[in-house]
Formats: sequence, C-alpha cells, structure tokens
Amino acid sequence: MESNWIALQQQAHQEFSARLAHVTSWDAPTPDSDWTVRELVRHVVRGQQSVPRLLAGRSVIEARLTRAPLGSDLQAEWDTYSALATAAWSEAPADAPVRLASETVTAAEYLREQVAEVTIHTWDLARAVSADESLDDELVAAVWTVFEPQKDALEASGLFAPPVPLPDDAPLQSRLLALTGRDAR
Repeated sequence: MESNWIALQQQAHQEFSARLAHVTSWDAPTPDSDWTVRELVRHVVRGQQSVPRLLAGRSVIEARLTRAPLGSDLQAEWDTYSALATAAWSEAPADAPVRLASETVTAAEYLREQVAEVTIHTWDLARAVSADESLDDELVAAVWTVFEPQKDALEASGLFAPPVPLPDDAPLQSRLLALTGRDAR
C-alpha cells in the first residue's frame, strides 16, 4: 500500500482519537443535524469495523452481516476497530479489489476515501465537543485531492449539504469543509 496514505490514515485516526477524548455528552448535536455525537462516532466506528472485511474481499453486505454489534463503550470500540483497520491497511496490496456498495475500487482508492471520511468526521466531532478544530495541514491537503476533483458529484450525490460559498483565497481547511457542506466560520 502507498506508504504516504498509510501514514495519513494513521494521522486521521490519531486526530479522531484526540477529539473523541473530549466527549462529555454523547447526546450533543453535531454539524450534521441528523446525528448526535453518539451516532457520529458509531458511524465512524462501523466504517472501521468493515475495513478488514472489505479488504479481505467481502462485499459490503457480507461485511455488515458479519460484524459484531457495537457495545456501549464507544471509546473502547473505536480503539479496537481503529487498530484492526490500521493493521488491515498495512497488509493490503494497493491493487487489491474492494467491493463497495456501488462499485469495485482498488484498496488504494478505498484507503483515500476512508482517510477523507475520517478526516471530515474528525472536524464534525471537534465542532460538536468544542475541541480543537484545526486539522493536520498534510492531511487536509491530501483529502482535498480526493474531494476537489469530485466536487460536482459530491454536490449531486445528496450525501452532503450543499457547498458553502467561500473565496478562493480562504484557508484550505475551510474550503475542504465548505466543499462537503460544512461551514467552519
């Protein structure tokens, strides 16, 4: 696997862990009005829970059917599944096919998507728990290369709120968040 993206995956997980340590109210709202902190963290943990299964060749449906129910200690669940996902990434061949819900991609492409997702949700969690919202510059720059080329598809997908208009000279982190419908102001 591409070592730079492996390092970025580890950085994204460290950033998420740092914000998770600040949770005092699992029922607090997040920037996504449909989710509480608990629902956001469960979503991210579930994603990491599926990584080893998907990298092993299972389909999304097979991965969902074989994953264990999450316990109530979401910090412990994150610690467990973050470590398992990180280990799976370090062993996955970059060109291994990964069957996602709508397409098959390489493990390298899936890794970039996962880094992007955890990074964006790290900011969501930081905002929700009033923790440091600044993300690692290298991580932000890398995730920008994932999302910016897909900006039209992202907007049309309905997965994110509409992009937030910002000037071209706004900080890259603000533009990245804006691209995914998040307003960092």
